Amino acid sequence: MTNGIFSVPEAKNEPVYGYMPGSPERSSLKSALRRQAEIVEQIPLIIGGREAVTDHKAKCVMPHNHHHVLAEYSVADEATLREAITCALAAKKKWAAMPFEHRAAIFLKAADMLAGPWRDKINASTMLGQSKTVYQSEIDAVCELADFLRFNVYYADKIYRQQPENSQGIWNRMEYRPLDGFVMAISPFNFTSIGANLPIAPAIMGNVVIWKPASTAVLSNYYCMQLLREAGLPDGVINFLPSSGRDVSSYILTDPNLAGFHFTGSTQTFNTIWKLIGERIADYKAYPRLIGETGGKDFVFAHPSADVTCLSTALIRGAFEYQGQKCSAASRAYIPESLWTQLKPALVSAAKSLKVGDPCEFDTFMGAVIDRNAFNSITAYIDAARSAEDAEVLCGDYDDTKGYFIRPTIIQAFDPHYSSMVEEIFGPVLTVYVYPDAKLMETLVLCDSSSVYGLTGAIFASDREAICMMEQALSHTAGNFYINDKPTGAVVGQQPFGGSRASGTNDKAGSILNMYRWVSPRTIKENFLPATEIEYPHMKE
Repeated sequence: MTNGIFSVPEAKNEPVYGYMPGSPERSSLKSALRRQAEIVEQIPLIIGGREAVTDHKAKCVMPHNHHHVLAEYSVADEATLREAITCALAAKKKWAAMPFEHRAAIFLKAADMLAGPWRDKINASTMLGQSKTVYQSEIDAVCELADFLRFNVYYADKIYRQQPENSQGIWNRMEYRPLDGFVMAISPFNFTSIGANLPIAPAIMGNVVIWKPASTAVLSNYYCMQLLREAGLPDGVINFLPSSGRDVSSYILTDPNLAGFHFTGSTQTFNTIWKLIGERIADYKAYPRLIGETGGKDFVFAHPSADVTCLSTALIRGAFEYQGQKCSAASRAYIPESLWTQLKPALVSAAKSLKVGDPCEFDTFMGAVIDRNAFNSITAYIDAARSAEDAEVLCGDYDDTKGYFIRPTIIQAFDPHYSSMVEEIFGPVLTVYVYPDAKLMETLVLCDSSSVYGLTGAIFASDREAICMMEQALSHTAGNFYINDKPTGAVVGQQPFGGSRASGTNDKAGSILNMYRWVSPRTIKENFLPATEIEYPHMKE
């Protein structure tokens, strides 16, 4: 029995290691990279704590060396997916009843383990399996994930402490129950932290989860699952099942016990799943919670008063870090004519100077895009622009001989509605539209109306009145809005992340808003002095 009201430790952002030459963390990580590159990890399904294998196997390869196999994993089938539902529901009652301080301790311990002895393992798997540079992996797979673990526990504590007002003789209480059923989490390849957070956030609030990791991030996500188990996560709370989206739709998302769906991925996939659930809404025991962060066509809009050096740096970093494979990556830019003459050569020169190659070489700025499908999709936009009358490729080329390498590509579009200016590409391609200075207001309207998305965006200006005007004009264009900064790099606890329009439900991962979505409150009223008379006083003569 718990006899105490406990406070969780104050959440603080995990410090980012520098990995400078000669530093101990650099040497230690390089050793981990060598060790992982020398083995082929065998990855099972994890169902109710049981490690299961299936006849259907798939491989994890290095995107920057696609002949190098890092791991082989089992792919879930109908039987194992249905078993996962059974195991999750069997674990639910005991997990939901565990006192919060003990649930919290598991995830706080996992954060400290990640920041300590597991740091190299998670970083190395992300660098090798998802082709992230050391800095991109460090801020994602270690720091952001540790932040999710600590801040989500902190927010859960704050939720549980929020209680209603009382009156004379009445004690009102609010109980924050987990959802009635199980949660399905489908995670993306591009952020190891998001991959693990999608099942972790609901689990912290007492839910049980079935987790489908992206096929191109199975290795790092599997190590995250191992980390949670070693930290003390009970069997069946999170069940790890690499699987096909088709089978998940057929056997998981149609189950009557589906209580919630936590998703990061494409807008098209989320739309399909929303429709699937909507068509079967009468079959569920409760309305499933649908929480999704989807696509983006993120912009940088420059005012004539913008600092060109700062603008150029933000465009290069925002567009090309992690090969542009961020939902928040700068993909379209609106530049005034008065700045373009100076900005254009700076941009092109900087883009051409970036080293593209193996992320194990720490001077690499960009690795490879994630797989063959991504390579083909992205290069199709580059090829189309080369032959288009209303666009010009200023720099960029590609080669898939060894890895899926696409060099930083800049396209100048002469039509603001040109395809690469309005369609999500999800790769290292930045499209620039140069507008007449006198048409600032009309171009702001173009920025607002020419994309279906509303995820991130940035403005650059030195004029404060212009900043105020642009912020208001672009109010609904982005859920994360940046002034004189690149539109990427949101930090847990500082810039809660998410967008609306076709970019998702804007439930802000890494904030208390997201954690509220994983509870079903129950109001409890206790009357210390129950009424003894049927008539009310006003009824008496």
